Amino acid sequence: MYPTREAALFELEQAGQLNPGPWTAHCLHAAQAAERIAARCGLNPDKAFVCGLLHDIGRRTGICATRHMLDGYAYMMEKGWDEVARICLTHSFPLQDAAANLGKKDITPEQDRFLTEYIRQVTYDAYDKLIILCDSLADVNGFCLLEKRFVDTTRRYGVFPFTVERWNRTFAIKEEFEQRIGCSLYTLLPGIENCLYT
Repeated sequence: MYPTREAALFELEQAGQLNPGPWTAHCLHAAQAAERIAARCGLNPDKAFVCGLLHDIGRRTGICATRHMLDGYAYMMEKGWDEVARICLTHSFPLQDAAANLGKKDITPEQDRFLTEYIRQVTYDAYDKLIILCDSLADVNGFCLLEKRFVDTTRRYGVFPFTVERWNRTFAIKEEFEQRIGCSLYTLLPGIENCLYT
């Protein structure tokens, strides 16, 4: 299950009041990208929008790294929105390996075991892949090229042995969606050229 758009927007607004920051604008842009791509490739645009909007909802609890995934999962499960809860965990793992994580491990050993096993066992569907992709197609200012987002996150988190492999997997997901719709995804994201100047 997942919430209505109105309920999801309310949740993001409330979360932004609890933990103000640019992350809410990023979530809105990721949601808009997901909706546009979903509409062109036979997925449910409302579900895509809601999943994109709430993928980082765990940040409502404050400034955190890996913990935001588990906090988001727990909060969405409390609400009965299991399809969004799943996205809260999968969106940061294009490689489907919890060890290939950019964020600091600010979680308990028990949470780490849960996350590792969850990511290892889950079978990614089109929505998991879509939100992984749209997380990298959106920044605080709007839509952006994958390369720009990758450089931004690398400047913030640093370089890891799996960095390029993560990039390559995200590019492969982009190509999967482009094959489905028959054109570049960038053509679906108005104003994306503005990312060159911000």
